[in-house]
Amino acid sequence: MSNIWIISPIIFQLASAVVLLFLWSFTKVQKILSLLLTLFGLGIAIWIFILVYHQGIQVTQAGNWSAPFGITFVADAFAVTLVLLTAIAGFAVSVFSFGSISEERLKFGYYPMLHFLLMGLQGAFLTGDIFNLYVWFEVIIISSFVLITIGGKKAQLEGAIKYVALNLLASVFFLIGIAFLYGLTGSLNMADLAIIVQKIENRGLVNVTASLFLVAFGIKSAVFPLYFWLPASYHTPPPAVAAIFGGLLTKVGVYAMVRTFTLIFVGDEFLGIVLSVMAALTILSGGLGALYHEHIGKIFGYFIICHIGFMMAGLGMMTEMAIVGTIFYLIHDIIVKTNLFMVSGLILKINGTQNIKALGGMYTSYPLLSLLMAIPLFSLVGIPPLSGFWAKIFFIQGGLEASEYALVAFVILGSFLTLWVIGKVWAEVFWKPGINLPVKANGIYFNELGKKEQWAYVLPIIFLSMISLYIGFWAENIIVLAKQIAGELMDPSLYIETVLGLKNIKS
Repeated sequence: MSNIWIISPIIFQLASAVVLLFLWSFTKVQKILSLLLTLFGLGIAIWIFILVYHQGIQVTQAGNWSAPFGITFVADAFAVTLVLLTAIAGFAVSVFSFGSISEERLKFGYYPMLHFLLMGLQGAFLTGDIFNLYVWFEVIIISSFVLITIGGKKAQLEGAIKYVALNLLASVFFLIGIAFLYGLTGSLNMADLAIIVQKIENRGLVNVTASLFLVAFGIKSAVFPLYFWLPASYHTPPPAVAAIFGGLLTKVGVYAMVRTFTLIFVGDEFLGIVLSVMAALTILSGGLGALYHEHIGKIFGYFIICHIGFMMAGLGMMTEMAIVGTIFYLIHDIIVKTNLFMVSGLILKINGTQNIKALGGMYTSYPLLSLLMAIPLFSLVGIPPLSGFWAKIFFIQGGLEASEYALVAFVILGSFLTLWVIGKVWAEVFWKPGINLPVKANGIYFNELGKKEQWAYVLPIIFLSMISLYIGFWAENIIVLAKQIAGELMDPSLYIETVLGLKNIKS
């Protein structure tokens, strides 16, 4: 049964971007219109999420070509959850951009590119075709490259070159992997590949192909040893851009990894070992990198790496309990990381710097804002019962079930490193008396802004903080969703049957 409405988030973001392109010179109109469009897009994402959650997996075939011959779009619980999270983050960033993006940057097409990026992300989550996934990745790279270079400052261009060079390399590996896969199977439909790949006798060639995908998605996810581009680039663009990057760009790589290694390349012991080793080293390198740095943007960048390792650990364990942890952590991490980069932008706007040694006295000067910022900071740590806590319980339980004691130890180590660094940030930025070091002002300070612009900084942080609190205090609802997604990933027969119109896949 074809349900064309499942691609409505993609179509809507495309139409939004095109409309905003026609309003290129009218930056004030773009601001208001983008707010309304992202809010409406959030409504569409909620509607689709509710329908799929209650009615099950929905499929549409582009051009009415039957699978596996045409391009398929699939809305299962995993895909629509990430579409919803993308819409939430997109709306929050659009509000934050209202006050934080300068007029100069708006004139270079900031808002159209933001909506093209959201389109690419939602397309990547909804596609059921491996080559179409590559196409959406390219849309994401192009849009994000424009966003990271808008303004043309030296640090931005330097970071952008590193960012785009490594991501283009990932695209090369991805394309080669697709070529290998098509040569082996004659198909690009992911549900069809799930059946054919399991029947291939030459498992060595399958492992080589899977390794190409692992490298491609590993670069995009910023896993060890392929992560160096991220901390060198994510702190360079405006905080609004860093927020959408930190919250979503690496997560699309994680999504692709989880999707392919639970659907197409399943059950290989060698790949499981590689994933586990990479996960452990990613946690360690990200945590130590955060411990070493004193720039808030770089600290949060290294935490992205460290916590990608948590999600990879769940995938490496490959038990249903560990996958529940990966899904829960993915949901939590998108919200918290988006929020943290907005918090770093607010700190920069108030103080003119993100160097923790040059900061201090925030709690004395801004007690309510400091308490607000404490929510995402300590949610990241996972202090019970905040959102970061629950996923780690599933990681530990899943690791013990699979006798992956070393991975469990690294998850605990990563948690302690996160606690240590966030404690240091809180002590230096908020509790320490203000030391009033001379800093280079970043334009107009927060207290010099109009009320409208000030609220544009604060409201999205409140919005995402409330969602983080919901994830933590009403974790049972997220656990139910994560278990449903994990069940569908561990037993993909319903996914395959729905896409291909087959019966009795298990037989």
